[in-house]
Amino acid sequence: MAPVGGTAVQDHVALAEIELCGELIIAASAADEDRLSLASIDEVLKVAEERSASGD
Repeated sequence: MAPVGGTAVQDHVALAEIELCGELIIAASAADEDRLSLASIDEVLKVAEERSASGD
């Protein structure tokens, strides 16, 4: 039950993970192949962008 005072607590990490899962589901449903390749998954999750942003 939510507190009466209306205090909402958000878990930003959990929300981000839910958003990424949603993006993967959308990509998988739009894909022509049976499974997404690792490269496709990296593209959906923007792994390359994160690596270049962190300087690796």
